[in-house]
Amino acid sequence: MALPPAAEISLTTASILFERRAPSTTLAPCFARSFAVLSPMPLLAPVIRSVLIVGEVALALVLLTGAALLIRSYVALRSVRPGFEVHNVLTTQMSLSATGFEKTSDLDRLVREGGARHPLPSRCRNRGRGLLRAARNRLAAFLHHRGAAAGRTVPRLCRMDFHLPEYFDAFKIPVLRGRDFTERDAAGAQGVVVINQAMANRFWPGSNPLNNRLRIGKFVRPEYNHDTARQIVGIVGDVRDTGLSEAPRPAMYVPIAQLPDEVNAVNLRLLPLAWFVRVRVTAPSLGPAIQNELRQASRGLPATETRWMDQVSTQSVARTQFNTFLMTIFGCSALLLAAIGIYGLMAYTVQQRTQEIGIRIALGARHGQLRNMIVLQGMQLALLGVGIGIASAFGLTRLLAGFLYGVRMHDAMTFMTVPVALCLVALLAVWIPSRRASRIDAVKALRCD
Repeated sequence: MALPPAAEISLTTASILFERRAPSTTLAPCFARSFAVLSPMPLLAPVIRSVLIVGEVALALVLLTGAALLIRSYVALRSVRPGFEVHNVLTTQMSLSATGFEKTSDLDRLVREGGARHPLPSRCRNRGRGLLRAARNRLAAFLHHRGAAAGRTVPRLCRMDFHLPEYFDAFKIPVLRGRDFTERDAAGAQGVVVINQAMANRFWPGSNPLNNRLRIGKFVRPEYNHDTARQIVGIVGDVRDTGLSEAPRPAMYVPIAQLPDEVNAVNLRLLPLAWFVRVRVTAPSLGPAIQNELRQASRGLPATETRWMDQVSTQSVARTQFNTFLMTIFGCSALLLAAIGIYGLMAYTVQQRTQEIGIRIALGARHGQLRNMIVLQGMQLALLGVGIGIASAFGLTRLLAGFLYGVRMHDAMTFMTVPVALCLVALLAVWIPSRRASRIDAVKALRCD
């Protein structure tokens, strides 16, 4: 075979050299893209997304745990019985400081005249302070036990209230032992006092308090030295009038008619007189009508802060209710964000791995295997967030210790229920993208860019 001419050979050589250079020019953008893919930011993007999801789940668990504890505390608080009936009771206050009622006889006449006036639907009850208030009249009570040596006293600190007979009946406070005050417990009669069950349990455990007497306020103020020893005539049920979350404290009740004038003057300077009116039905017009009658009975003194005892009772748990509502809103918002975050991450992951999923299907992978792969990847992040959230919640729930009632900080039921509920929400958020991945068509997935 003859050789081709030299010109053709040189042209062919040039063509070959050109063809050798062409691939290097064509592959340059490919290598550039490869180096771009290996840059730090695209590699860190999945890690950042995973960290955000774990943080969202952990934050949601902490907030939901706090909300669950506050909800349980609020439910327990609302189930507490205050020990008295607040429905259909209207309360108002009247300041009697330096008004000419320093004598006990004048004060007794005022409260009896005010209670007998019409159109008051029921008797007026009064005591030294309003119910469910922070202010209180707390005096030292010296107990005289029968058979003790003369002059031997034991100081005890408790609360003292002054009111009219049938006060316990107005608030439906049960008389457990002994009797209530009567009209015979007047100024010249034997001094009497009624105590609550908490005081009986604390100062007379295992004995009968009705066989004892006590002296109120001696050596505390000079005015109280005028009071004589009082016979305990009755024991009534405990009331939570300082707040539903506080345990009943020792308290004693004294009829107004038996107060020494000096004690009465001190009390009126310290505290306003509170009126309580029980009615059969509530009506907005009762408040102004009662205020007008009390103004006439007191020779023009105004009655203020008129409201229903239901409102007072509701206000006593308003702070707990607000904290519970606020924490619930935060917890639900965090739960929603965590669910959306997990769903978005899994949906984005399925979209990015469409070709990979198509190749797996073409190589024989079953739809169930693909679905389990996506679910496992999402639940690993959720479980990691749950673990971090539980550890954080154990430490952060100490901040809620002052807001809880009837439930422990590390309540087992709460710390079991909240993680399980959060895992179920995460499973639902992962399940939807996993089903979408299992339904991908292999041919379309391989053609996808």
